[in-house]
Amino acid sequence: MRNFLIKRLLQTHTSLQYAKQQPHNLKGKSKSSQDWLTRQLADPYVEKARMLNFRCRSAFKLLEIDDKYKILKPGDAVLDCGAAPGSWSQVAVERTNATGNIEKAPVGAVFSIDRLHFHAVPGATIFGGMDFTKPASQQRLREALGDRPVNCVLSDMAPNATGIRMLDQENIINLCYVVLRFAISMSAPHANLVVKVWDNGDVPKLERDILRFYEKVKRVKPRASRSDSAEHFLVARSFKGTQKESST
Repeated sequence: MRNFLIKRLLQTHTSLQYAKQQPHNLKGKSKSSQDWLTRQLADPYVEKARMLNFRCRSAFKLLEIDDKYKILKPGDAVLDCGAAPGSWSQVAVERTNATGNIEKAPVGAVFSIDRLHFHAVPGATIFGGMDFTKPASQQRLREALGDRPVNCVLSDMAPNATGIRMLDQENIINLCYVVLRFAISMSAPHANLVVKVWDNGDVPKLERDILRFYEKVKRVKPRASRSDSAEHFLVARSFKGTQKESST
């Protein structure tokens, strides 16, 4: 029933009644705060997330990607990088059957890491207050995984914006390469990868580098991504493994 509701909501393009609300009690708030509140109330995905008990609207980005590209399945081991506040982990837990709610289906496992501390996600192993880019954090993840290879690596990570566009673009590309290197070292055959990028001139090279290790790479902008946002996601499918001549 829940999956049916999610599909119906993803197929709905018209705004909900709640989207017509206007913010109140704005006195004393900065213009940027007023603009954010107005945009939140005008965003149908915010209300959809509330209806389905997702922690934030970004859940619908992953739901749309998975519905189209089938990157998650029951029994998968998933790593969620930059997981706070946990909406992608919620989706991953549900789609991999990490809580065992789907009878007679394999039980998956979800490992979620973020520099911020965030509330537990039932069915996921949480590593809060840990920086994924640090070797010690990656070693903790390896220990938690044990001998289990990863079937899907997800990254919704983005660097703190400096306001210098070129630097911000360079920083997010660097994050993608950190995730790619870890995925290469820990992925099972035919595993999948999703990383967030901000559209810039370095993305085509990143795509080419990912294609050295995955059968297919697609640049995707889900409907839930705001139209004024430069974010896209690279969806890589079917990990090929490594070759001696390959390096990143």
